[in-house]
Amino acid sequence: MSLSQKLFLALFVLLPLSAVPGAAVAQQSGYSNAAPRIGGFDVKQVRKLTPGTELNFTMYGTPGGIAIVSVPGATGRLLLEERETGFYEGIYTIKTADRIPNNSRVTANLRLGNQVASVVLDEYLIASAGKTQAQLKADAEAAAADRSPRIDHFEVAPNQLTTGYDLGFTLYGTPQAKASVKIAGVKGRIFLDETRDGVYEGVYTIKSADRIAADSKVTANLRVGDVRTSAVLGKSLLASSNSAPNNRRAARHCANCGVVEAVNVIEVKGEGNYLGMIAGGLAGALLGHQVGGGSGKQIATVAGAAGGAYAGNEVEKRMKTKKHYEVITRLENGGTQAIPYETDPGYKVGDKVRVENGTLVRNQ
Repeated sequence: MSLSQKLFLALFVLLPLSAVPGAAVAQQSGYSNAAPRIGGFDVKQVRKLTPGTELNFTMYGTPGGIAIVSVPGATGRLLLEERETGFYEGIYTIKTADRIPNNSRVTANLRLGNQVASVVLDEYLIASAGKTQAQLKADAEAAAADRSPRIDHFEVAPNQLTTGYDLGFTLYGTPQAKASVKIAGVKGRIFLDETRDGVYEGVYTIKSADRIAADSKVTANLRVGDVRTSAVLGKSLLASSNSAPNNRRAARHCANCGVVEAVNVIEVKGEGNYLGMIAGGLAGALLGHQVGGGSGKQIATVAGAAGGAYAGNEVEKRMKTKKHYEVITRLENGGTQAIPYETDPGYKVGDKVRVENGTLVRNQ
């Protein structure tokens, strides 16, 4: 090998990884630009607000967001973790410095990019809190005057009771109220939107942690101010083989399903050590010794040793480089989910998949 070839090889080794042809470059993953939406927010009510008591919050909403709960009187805020696609959960432990009132109104925020959705908890942290004797009297008077909210009809579009499938609920009743649904075997409550005057609709996507049976009790709540009424669903949640969908939302049956949009390869450079520096230094010194003469030869030898040590260290780092993979999935609801893998997961762009427990499953 000629001297010029040796110099070129030394310079090539010193190039950063991104400048080497064929080096993998990770794509930036992003989320949908659509505004985030909160579809449900709930707390497991407690008996008392004393230090050490745990407040368990659940929220349903747009996947891939940052969910934060603010409790008036608490010394800090709570970051909810996305346990499953679009399902956020977290526990706040009351501290000795907290001064949380019994009728504290809790706020949840869901941030996606630069957009934020907010909602106020529909109930107090303590079941018996918030109502004075005057309010209880007002509730009784409202009920006597027939001004309390009324539920005329409550129905469901039955479906498969499998992870990722949707249950569509419709409630008919008093207009301009707040409607929600609680399903036995499911954490938290689901909000229903008033799509027309007195008509409330909502969809719940079944999670892997749910324990829903065909005959699970489903309760609808309709609230006007502090006065509420409820109704229990009187039909099965499971669609029979010959039943026809009775809700237009039933067509969208798998919110956890989507298509692979990108497969990113991320290279993480390892750390070199003294062995690589020694080997490179010896090679560099040998190369430098062949250049120049007299004192110039000595300078070239030292410079070659230093450069060779650096190059040897870089070569060792490159040999220890590890590859990680990230699969970007575009969900049917418009959201984007990034799933990391330590090894090649075997997916390619266009594959139909389903998100389950933080990983991908092929969707046939």
